[in-house]
Amino acid sequence: MCLRIATKIARALSYLHYTASFPIYHRDVKSTNILLDDKYRAKVADFGTLRSIAIDQTHLTTSLVHGTFGYLDPEYFQSSQFTEKSDVYSFGVVLVELLTGQKPISFLRSEDEGRSLATYFIISMHKDHLFEIVDAQVLREGTKVDIVIVANLARRCLNFNGKKRPTMREVTSELEGIQMTEKISNGEQNYEEVEFVITELVEPWDIASS
Repeated sequence: MCLRIATKIARALSYLHYTASFPIYHRDVKSTNILLDDKYRAKVADFGTLRSIAIDQTHLTTSLVHGTFGYLDPEYFQSSQFTEKSDVYSFGVVLVELLTGQKPISFLRSEDEGRSLATYFIISMHKDHLFEIVDAQVLREGTKVDIVIVANLARRCLNFNGKKRPTMREVTSELEGIQMTEKISNGEQNYEEVEFVITELVEPWDIASS
């Protein structure tokens, strides 16, 4: 279920970045902006800070940093230049939330462990403590191989250097590959559509199915 949710979010962001008429950056990717219906199909919502980017541009420079603490790309925070890789960082935090079931910011963790989930996750990966922080249900229902693959993908998304992060297109491809392997092993076939919920008026664009 977590894998399906992550894949649908990645497809939606990849669509915004690459398939829309102009590249669009969400700028506030977080778990509370991911809506789930009664069948746990994910919808990306809250486009209040969304911005379209000219095709020949690679970043958006703003005088005021937008985003949510715990999901905010540290590179963007320092430079005020928001790129597609800033959405990738925020998605990485959401991916770690799905893996661990923990909040993006927690004062129950010590400063050495990392108050932010991103820091805590990276430190745990470095110490080879991944399976100590993964959610118990994920451990029961997922294979260790898939969990490691997803965790390594999340770590790449959280790289402090934006240039070293994968694109949302690459993230989507990797998640779809894992999902396809799971479906084949379970003998399932399931074709899903990318869905969006727009909570504020934005320029319209065609929504393409996956």
